Amino acid sequence: MNTANDSRHPLVRLAAGLLAEQKVRYLIAGGWNTVFGYGIYAGPYYLLHGRVHYMVIAVVANVLAITMAYATHKLFVFRTKGNVLREYFRFYGVYGVTAVLGLLALPLCVELLGMSPYVAPLLIMAVSVVISYLGHKHFSFK
Repeated sequence: MNTANDSRHPLVRLAAGLLAEQKVRYLIAGGWNTVFGYGIYAGPYYLLHGRVHYMVIAVVANVLAITMAYATHKLFVFRTKGNVLREYFRFYGVYGVTAVLGLLALPLCVELLGMSPYVAPLLIMAVSVVISYLGHKHFSFK
């Protein structure tokens, strides 16, 4: 509790105040989910790129990344107590749209624009941040 005689260190009070803000929690979760999502794609791509097409790796990575993102959004960002399956499928619907757009944009960036299969997903992820926040706030976890 943050009261006038709060004896916690000022940095602890500042951190607690920031974490009370949903948009700050969203940015933190987004940072984690971006690192996780990119890692779950880039690691297997690095290990398997001579044997498995990057699009196969991207599809599997998207499923794993969306599931991780759901957990962080439900438990950390929006802190909902709603039906897990209903929220998961709504969440998947929102991220599914951005994932499909990303999967369509990936070969365009790699094949047509000549971008690296390492760089293209970073650009695509950056574009989906705002869209996904609004979708989750107003649909997935409303």
